[in-house]
Amino acid sequence: MLTPDFYARSPISVAQDLLGATLLVDGVGGPIVETEAYAHDDPASHSFRGPTARNGAMFGPPGRAYVYRSYGMHWCFNIVCGDASCAGAVLVRALEPTHGVDAMRQRRGVSETRLLCAGPGRLCQALAITRDHDGWPLERPPFRLEPRPRSVAVLAGPRIGISKGVEAPWRFVLAGSRHLSRPAPRSADATIGGDGASSSSERDR
Repeated sequence: MLTPDFYARSPISVAQDLLGATLLVDGVGGPIVETEAYAHDDPASHSFRGPTARNGAMFGPPGRAYVYRSYGMHWCFNIVCGDASCAGAVLVRALEPTHGVDAMRQRRGVSETRLLCAGPGRLCQALAITRDHDGWPLERPPFRLEPRPRSVAVLAGPRIGISKGVEAPWRFVLAGSRHLSRPAPRSADATIGGDGASSSSERDR
């Protein structure tokens, strides 16, 4: 299982290294295939203007959930990274459903596997993630995050649905996945080893 030390790093590093890791909530989930990084000095980040009642979890310990409602409709699941002074996070945008698929279908009201967790709102509905999970340590039930078992090829590109910081290539996807929220970026950014090592030039930004 991933430990708090894994998350005590740059969101850009964590976002890449989460691809291929398995996210389970009460045993329901699968490998993460799409993430976005949000850094402390990032104008697109909720933490950019400081702590509020909504984003308080971002200013807490790394390795905890940050859950917020988008457009008053959908929950979005983020993983807090860095430390309290950094207030960074990784948005988990999509995963490949492999565990508890029948439960996901019932919660989502759709049968096509590819659409169950392809997008932040869909993912939270399928895994039954709500505001009640905000601030929850990810090494404790109902969460379980397992490291990826092998090297993965990663594509990087601009993040989705933001108006600031649009030039940062901090959306990362698992190359070849059919379970993404949007089409993959066109060019490979890095190949990342199963031990979490990365050759990406964006790693230390």
